[in-house]
Amino acid sequence: MSALKDRRMTIDEAVELIEKADLKTLGKMARARKKELHPKGVTTFVVDRNINYTNICWVDCKFCAFYTHEKKEDAYILTFDEIDQKIEELLAIGGTQILFQGGVHPKLEIEWYEDLVEHIHQKYPQVTIHGFSAIEIDYIARRSNISISAVLARLKAKGLSSIPGAGAEILSDRVRDIIAPKKLDKDRWLEVHREAHKLGIKSTATMMYGTVETTKEIVEHFDLVRQLQDETGGFRAFIMWSYQSDHTELKRELPTIEKTSSNQYLRYLAVARLFLDNVPNIQSSWVTQGSYIGQMALQFGANDLGSTMMEENVVSAAGAANSMNQDEMIHLIRDIGEHPAKRNTAYEILERF
Repeated sequence: MSALKDRRMTIDEAVELIEKADLKTLGKMARARKKELHPKGVTTFVVDRNINYTNICWVDCKFCAFYTHEKKEDAYILTFDEIDQKIEELLAIGGTQILFQGGVHPKLEIEWYEDLVEHIHQKYPQVTIHGFSAIEIDYIARRSNISISAVLARLKAKGLSSIPGAGAEILSDRVRDIIAPKKLDKDRWLEVHREAHKLGIKSTATMMYGTVETTKEIVEHFDLVRQLQDETGGFRAFIMWSYQSDHTELKRELPTIEKTSSNQYLRYLAVARLFLDNVPNIQSSWVTQGSYIGQMALQFGANDLGSTMMEENVVSAAGAANSMNQDEMIHLIRDIGEHPAKRNTAYEILERF
């Protein structure tokens, strides 16, 4: 594969690597690429909290075990006071960011979201608001009869800093029609991020694999991210995780779907690092893989351990129960000879250890 030094990896080459390459060879290639991009050996993480402002959702993704419907007994929308309490708890442990997202509530319009973002930004200006996935942005636009760009501009004016890549799943309409038929299509997901980038709102790109996709569809997902990054330069990082099947409709409909292996995760991760030559950061998904495969991911191209995730409700509802605090992250990073550092949402170093 030495010829790739002077040109980009193709889709067919990436598929062949995932399906046929020796795992150790893949790791060696991804580590070399990571070292080119991050020569100082610094591995970062962020101290933040997921705040799911509501679990009410009309989209009914078959792979999700978190959502409920408006009239169900367990349905909720957090009050501003409840959100404030969660932020206070985050600040008490040195947190800098909230990852803010919820179900796609059928009735909330742009003014509610503006009030929420403004309240948090004015009361806690030191906290970065990283919030609202593409499906939320898209539905707010539709519900409020305004454009995607207008939603983003109005939320940015109130204090929104960046948006997460959630809702990408696999950027293949064939796959999306099976696992989340009510969700926005791949082009609309890309359009939300394109419009955000035009407004100076950075974002992350994500991928959830392990349902009904093919290897080629995974690599085509990488390619769509790479193409948009060429166009806008707005993605800060790429994060991928495996489908968690417990308590999901998809598992009941397709019980033959098997849990993906750690081997498969590391293969996808390594090739993502090689293929996404224009995305600076790759996160390890220790939340779904566990702390030690999360650490192994640092040897397969990842340069960031992601979030300490003070609170996580979505993948845990589907059976993932991994947790890690700042001290554990520092230990795992040092254990492989790298240098741990706490960052903010923009990947600026706040503290070295």
